[in-house]
Amino acid sequence: DANIKHYIGEAYFMRAWQYLGKLQTLGDFPIVRNTLPDEQEALTEASHRRPRNEVARFIISDLDSAIMLLNNNPAGGKNRITRNAALLVKSRTALFEASWETYHKGTNRVPGGPGWPGASAAYLKDYSINIDNEINYFLDEAMKAAAEVADNVSLTANNFGKKMDNPYYAQFAAESMEGYEEILLWRTYDMEYKEKHSAGYYLQRGGGNSGFTRDFVETFLCEDGLPIYASSNYVSDNTIAEVKANRDFRLQLFMKEPGELLSELSDVDTFGYPDILAKQEVRAVTGYCLRKGMPHTWYRDGDYCVEGSPVFRAVEAYLNYIEASCMKNGGSSIDSKADSYWKAIRERVGLPADYQMTVAATDLAKEKDWAVYSGGQPVSKLLYNIRRERRCELMEEGFRMNDLKRWRALDQIKNYQVEGFKLWGPMQYNYVDSQGNSSLIPEGTEGKTANVSSPKNSEYLRPYQIVKTSNLVYDGYNWCDAHYLSPIAMQHFRITATDPENGETSVIYQNPG
Repeated sequence: DANIKHYIGEAYFMRAWQYLGKLQTLGDFPIVRNTLPDEQEALTEASHRRPRNEVARFIISDLDSAIMLLNNNPAGGKNRITRNAALLVKSRTALFEASWETYHKGTNRVPGGPGWPGASAAYLKDYSINIDNEINYFLDEAMKAAAEVADNVSLTANNFGKKMDNPYYAQFAAESMEGYEEILLWRTYDMEYKEKHSAGYYLQRGGGNSGFTRDFVETFLCEDGLPIYASSNYVSDNTIAEVKANRDFRLQLFMKEPGELLSELSDVDTFGYPDILAKQEVRAVTGYCLRKGMPHTWYRDGDYCVEGSPVFRAVEAYLNYIEASCMKNGGSSIDSKADSYWKAIRERVGLPADYQMTVAATDLAKEKDWAVYSGGQPVSKLLYNIRRERRCELMEEGFRMNDLKRWRALDQIKNYQVEGFKLWGPMQYNYVDSQGNSSLIPEGTEGKTANVSSPKNSEYLRPYQIVKTSNLVYDGYNWCDAHYLSPIAMQHFRITATDPENGETSVIYQNPG
């Protein structure tokens, strides 16, 4: 009986998970509760979009059903969905919708807002919403679900080692993640069943066509809990070693440094200088190279890595609760539970537990993080530092774009230049051969094809300002508000229209912009 209930709980979870993806990308969405007949009229009727707050409530309802049926010790362990996983996703869903409605309020991206396209749909003509009540409901649900996880699941210990004997590091790179309490769900790989990946190979062998930006690296605090502009502990960014010196342990742990051993199984395989000139698939795009999840096994070839992949971590529940508590209090304070969660996260990485010292030392005008703002207006220093904590703790785990969208922080992107490490300083001499010839060809070098950006534009590497021809982002990135939501494809209008050649006869309405 318990096993049957668990299976049904997994089914509720999977429907909720699919719907969460649609909520995040499309917003308003049809709510389908039952199997539909393969008939045009019934399918067209079921295609009516419902306001996004109703979709979020539907997701939470499915997750509540899952929570009632799931247990935390199923056959298959944490390769199976558990009750804790459902609680975590409930907190994620509720926080996403609460923050979306808070920061997009008064726009056409929120039900009832001016120009909201749902108002044109006949089946929504009587729709009304008290958005403040909805926001409070979702914040409450986020906090309740997050607290149930955070109060019962401890954070993995950090012994401040920099290899696999440090549990905090190992939980991202172990072949089996079952023994790490903080990991709530993970995917296993097995060569016998040809279930494998290439992540370890790319993390070891180069940049993997990736890299941290300068703005991200500068977000990390110094060990004394102060921002780099306020701390005497900050050294410089002349070398990668100096960038990492005296910084938040997460930056020291999860960013590669020239000269470090790439494997516990070899004392000769070391990381050289970031290969910013390599072919695309292994290039170090920004010069700041990723290390989180890099295994101890030495991979000379790709596509046979078997380290596990974490899916959900309990620390997200801690972070969700802290943020929701701050929002609930108008950005001015957090409750005692949030206080204890935040201190636990900071102490785990060696920062002073007193986050208020960080808040007091923060100058929002000196922070380059887009998350300083929501809708073009600066948030409180307390709320920004909560966002900073989230960014640093969840690095490389796929949260950032959805966070920036729900915070409405992408409004800040105006002619934004991606920058990496300080190439045009001491580090440029790492790309000189024994005869003194540099392999760097700055943009604008007469008679040669450039392979790096020009020091005339910036002393920092600008990976997308090297070639100007046919380069839409040479002068920087810009943001279009229409991209907060994805468009609905024309085929959906055609198959739900009374006249397939006229999309306006469809029962579906398009997203703004």
